[in-house]
Amino acid sequence: MESPPYKTVLSLGRFKVRKLQSGPPPDQANGAPKGPGESTPPPQPDSRQAEETDPPDYETTIDATPCYEFYAHSVPAGRTRKNRPSLDMLRNASTVKDKGVLYTWVLSPSLEGDCGWSCEPGHLGSQAVPFLSTQVRCMLNIWGVILYLRLPWITAQAGIGLTWLIILMSTVVTAITGLSISAISTNGKVKSGGTYFLISRSLGPELGGSIGLLFSFANAVAVAMHVVGFSETVRDLLLETDSVIADPVNDIRIVGVLTVTVLLGIALAGMEWEAKAQVIFFIVIMISFVNYFIGTLIPATEEKQSKGYYSYRGDIFVQNIGPEWRGESGSFFGMFSIFFPSATGILAGANISGDLKDPAVAIPKGTLTAIFLTTLTYLAISATIGACVIRDASGSLNDTLGSINATGDCVGVGCGYGWNFTECTVAGTCEYGLANNYQTMSLVSGLSPLITAGIFAATLSSALACLVSAPKVFQCLCQDNLYPLIGFFAKGYGKNKEPLRAYALTFMVAIAFILIAELNTIAPIISNFFLCSYALINFSCFHATVTNPPGWRPSFRYFSKWTALFGAVISVVIMFLLTWWAALIVVGIIVVSLAYVTYKKPDVNWGSSVQAGTYNIALSYSVNLTEVEDHVKNFRPQCLVLTGPPSFRPALVDFVSAFTKNVSLMICGNVLHTAPCVGDSDEHVKWLNDRKVRSFYSLISAGELRSGARSLMQVKHCPLLAMFGTAARCVTVPTLLL
Repeated sequence: MESPPYKTVLSLGRFKVRKLQSGPPPDQANGAPKGPGESTPPPQPDSRQAEETDPPDYETTIDATPCYEFYAHSVPAGRTRKNRPSLDMLRNASTVKDKGVLYTWVLSPSLEGDCGWSCEPGHLGSQAVPFLSTQVRCMLNIWGVILYLRLPWITAQAGIGLTWLIILMSTVVTAITGLSISAISTNGKVKSGGTYFLISRSLGPELGGSIGLLFSFANAVAVAMHVVGFSETVRDLLLETDSVIADPVNDIRIVGVLTVTVLLGIALAGMEWEAKAQVIFFIVIMISFVNYFIGTLIPATEEKQSKGYYSYRGDIFVQNIGPEWRGESGSFFGMFSIFFPSATGILAGANISGDLKDPAVAIPKGTLTAIFLTTLTYLAISATIGACVIRDASGSLNDTLGSINATGDCVGVGCGYGWNFTECTVAGTCEYGLANNYQTMSLVSGLSPLITAGIFAATLSSALACLVSAPKVFQCLCQDNLYPLIGFFAKGYGKNKEPLRAYALTFMVAIAFILIAELNTIAPIISNFFLCSYALINFSCFHATVTNPPGWRPSFRYFSKWTALFGAVISVVIMFLLTWWAALIVVGIIVVSLAYVTYKKPDVNWGSSVQAGTYNIALSYSVNLTEVEDHVKNFRPQCLVLTGPPSFRPALVDFVSAFTKNVSLMICGNVLHTAPCVGDSDEHVKWLNDRKVRSFYSLISAGELRSGARSLMQVKHCPLLAMFGTAARCVTVPTLLL
């Protein structure tokens, strides 16, 4: 007995994938034509290679038969078939690149005149330029101005213990949100629009539109926050060299406006230039970190000791563990509101979802890895700088215990190291130390210019990321046409549809907040906006999991509906604990925009979880209603009205509506001699709604009016009786010419 010419290499349910072992099958060798389920392999110049890549044989199926090349090369050895093509790819003439060949599904006629599917090689078109890793982008946006310029100051105010608590609280919120983002982003194709796209397509246009407005504004303000941090550093450098432009405050404004203008030019140059700039920024930041940690190991010079740095000291660490609140913002939640914007960079990858090659893979891995690594960085810097630097120091080399200016009683940890900073500590005039100098990391580092370069890289990279994110999110919102007067910003220019008008709007908003020129004032403003975004993201994940629509099947499994609900609740609670009046403003904006969109009812259908929830509620109440016994006080007539097209007999519609009163069931029935038209049904329902008549419209196709009416009564009344539990209570109103 001869061995079979084909070898089974893969079994997919009711059909198998087989590969030719040697030579063509007997029917093809005799010149028999190929069936519609067989495909033509890519041409090979070598005859031996041609034998190895001859087409497999498939069992006959009514669906498009799988292309062997997809399964032979797309699944790595030792892996399951999770990477195989999706059903949508197999049905919709998608393409797969393999070893320089682009295989495409085509529907072509066979020799018998029937149509069949085949997998044919094509030519490679222009490929998108690979974009910057989501992980690097998120890390750059998290390592921002707060890390370099405010983390040492927060450590002085809250102490190492509470600073760690602030960092971990922020991490809990962002980590839970990261899990929710990962679940939503792996539930389907993620297009441009980032966070707005994720929320709007999950919760619907009502809440999605609200968060689109808030998140776009928050990113625009974040541009100003990071640019002001950059400008503060430049101002300090100018003060050291006595090169002040105007005055310390106006210098921040001048440098900030010039900086954001340059960043706008880089963003408008295209995503490739922006990606290259981000890579350079990342390298500079990593060098600055290495420089900082090496600096903590170097023994302190006399000059650095006068400014409060003594390298690692146990008593300094113990002294800095507890809090020492100072100033108007000196409270736990005051420090939290200033720190939290640094953690908002987790959405940097999701916000440019339209530019990622594979958002479903890049967003979960990049976001969660970035959260973990940056959290370790913040904890390490807070602990190390709190173990090396005291809170107050004068910076004067004369303030030693044996100096002329020394007082009788020495106050502070510096006394144990021969330094007396009692005078400036009591008077509150110390210029150095954790509590007074924002440039403490430069003092600790081995080479202060590298820390300055790190500050520039962190602030500029974060500002650039927000400057790119805000216009893209706002453009997506404008394209959905949910609100009036914003459609002007929906237009895109160039091959990539760049939102130039939205860039201009973001630029103006950023300049407006740069003119405030105070980082501690700008940071709390955006905290509530980002917390509101996180609350809605987590609620989206929770709501989709609870309603469990058929389309909710995220490939990311490491999330829970209860953690998502906890993330939503804790975000709202923190909003009100930070700044209650700002939280009320944010909630008010959401309520107003929600009411507007609900009233206008935009013509969009995104398959949101709200729709699934509405269906679940209606089904649940309908099932429960079948168990309710009839009572005369609850009687409601349920009418099937044989109106034909309702607009043809408005008097009959008004007559029945007069006693249903929009609180009883009313169905307008129509019998057609032709196939029903869905478009006409929509028009009739719209006519009923415009007439303010609450009624369903149902049509049926039949050969004659009598049989159609009988079928309509049977089909419509039987389910009606079962659903609403009102046996023998239905009334049929015939077609009357009133």
